[in-house]
Amino acid sequence: QVQLVESGGGLVQTGGSLRLSCAASGSIFSINTMGWYRQAPGKQRELVASINRNGSPYYADSVKGRFTISRDNAKNTVYLQMNSLKPEDTAVYYCTTNAFTTERGLTSRNYWGQGTQVTVSS
Repeated sequence: QVQLVESGGGLVQTGGSLRLSCAASGSIFSINTMGWYRQAPGKQRELVASINRNGSPYYADSVKGRFTISRDNAKNTVYLQMNSLKPEDTAVYYCTTNAFTTERGLTSRNYWGQGTQVTVSS
């Protein structure tokens, strides 16, 4: 139905930056919110940032002032610019979206990417 492909993860030193990208494809009619979750070993998955179709962002307190989420509606793509990275940011980052498909019409559903590893060395 909807596929999400993340890119941009990798290894970076403390204080460095990474830019994550997530492109949605498939039988998309309309995308509502897009966002990023992360999950570190032994911890629950947490919402990092999200952005609605009008561009209004939300950030977890732990990343405010360091991360910036944006989206390109024409490309069905969401980005996460991560600056001033800390070791505690190390996790698998998952892209997610709530979207309508051409097949399902009035009911939107949540979709998830496979995840991309972000490792911040100390």
